[in-house]
Amino acid sequence: MKTLRLILGDQLNPDHSWFKTVREDVVYLMAEMRQETDYAPHHIQKVVAFFAAMRHFANRRKAEGHKLLYYRLTDPDNPQTLPTLVKDAVEKEGCTRFEYQLPDEYRLDEQLKNLCQELDMPTGVSDSEHFYSTREELARHFEGKKQLVMESFYRMMRKKHGVLFDNGAPTGGSWNYDAQNRKKWNGTPPIPSIDISDQDIGTILKEIQESGINTIGALDAGSFQWTTTPEDARALLNTFCETLLPHFGDYQDAMHTEERFLFHSRLSFAMNCKLISPREVVETVEAYYHQHSDEIHISQAEGFIRQILGWREYMRGIYWKEMPGYAQTNALSNKNPLPNFYWTGKTKMNCLKHAIGQSLEDAYAHHIQRLMITGNFALLAQIDPDEVDQWYLGIYADAVEWVQLPNTRGMSQFADGGIVGTKPYVSSANYIRKMSNYCSSCFYKADQKTGDKACPFNALYWNFLDAKKEHLQTNPRMGMMYRLLEKKDASELKALRERAADIISSPDSY
Repeated sequence: MKTLRLILGDQLNPDHSWFKTVREDVVYLMAEMRQETDYAPHHIQKVVAFFAAMRHFANRRKAEGHKLLYYRLTDPDNPQTLPTLVKDAVEKEGCTRFEYQLPDEYRLDEQLKNLCQELDMPTGVSDSEHFYSTREELARHFEGKKQLVMESFYRMMRKKHGVLFDNGAPTGGSWNYDAQNRKKWNGTPPIPSIDISDQDIGTILKEIQESGINTIGALDAGSFQWTTTPEDARALLNTFCETLLPHFGDYQDAMHTEERFLFHSRLSFAMNCKLISPREVVETVEAYYHQHSDEIHISQAEGFIRQILGWREYMRGIYWKEMPGYAQTNALSNKNPLPNFYWTGKTKMNCLKHAIGQSLEDAYAHHIQRLMITGNFALLAQIDPDEVDQWYLGIYADAVEWVQLPNTRGMSQFADGGIVGTKPYVSSANYIRKMSNYCSSCFYKADQKTGDKACPFNALYWNFLDAKKEHLQTNPRMGMMYRLLEKKDASELKALRERAADIISSPDSY
């Protein structure tokens, strides 16, 4: 019996048990497909990164002796769609069994289930052997509970896996140091320069361009910041621990016009295509903290580990618990179109100009730029979450649907009605001014609510609270803001509404 095993582009786990033994009766199948490049417009760096990582992975497995069939994007016999790809490979290689790893995207999960029903042969499914939790673990944890609070899941995961957990208690005495993770960066401490290994991506870039794929963003010489091999990912992880971890927690929410990456690790792409496992990342960071606990405060390590063992695993659990309906949720009934400046970065609003500009240039923005700048404006302007989803999925190199969708539609846009976030993450200019230097050089004035020079976030914020009162005024976490809204006199509220209406009707003029 000869077996065909499929490896998807985000299943590049070199330590998977499939590869422990070289078997003559197994053929591995990988392909760069138009099916995956064309279902949404993706950043050119995202497409290049995935293809580069896939090619490195395939070459390594071949060098180990595994038989692997690989289709490049431009191969004339590349079927470009998954079902035809598998069926053709089965026939070409004379396979009598088909196996695949559990995909992390609902769309592909359904496609492979249907394909297995069409194939006249035995089939098998393996775990991807990447995550701490299973697809169903979050749903089981919250069974019978009304709210799916991340902190509860995070604490369970810490206990279960013994992470920052000593003698039956959390290391340092507290579970969460989020209150210490909110400092503004004003130029000190200095941020070490992190070098990413140079990569020859010219051939891949040329093939993508010649294929006529519709991509967004830019890829200039020296701007490619993504690690595409396990070795480079581990080197980046070690560099992060040695140079950035000591201040990561303090400044993980900070934003600055002159520093795009600040103290962030840039490991998200490598993890999301499984070049490096979350367990290895967490264990390395925890070990480094324990070895240097006299120099590094627990809040730095906990803040980083919470993003991976907490949010990353939590978002995956939410995705599989709530799909497929989650992708259509629109609890606030937002329907406005996405402004064109999301695709160009051309706006006088300095925070959006910088956050979107670096996204277009680097396929990167950190979580607060995504949540409290681009996401905040989209929610305040009442943009259709379908359009917001498509933008986030396409523009970031690390964006794969299982993590992007609940972060965007849930955490950022509150379109799920409170499954992920207990309240909408919206703010006026005050938060942006507190956490960044964007406002100091902006065309608009952060302290003005109305008038031509007033920051658009201010009028949009109060207008949003007013417009969504029916949905939000009974939310206990919104009580204080609605009490402040009630105290505004009719003339001020009218002026705020009119300013917001003008911004919403023509956002690209701002």
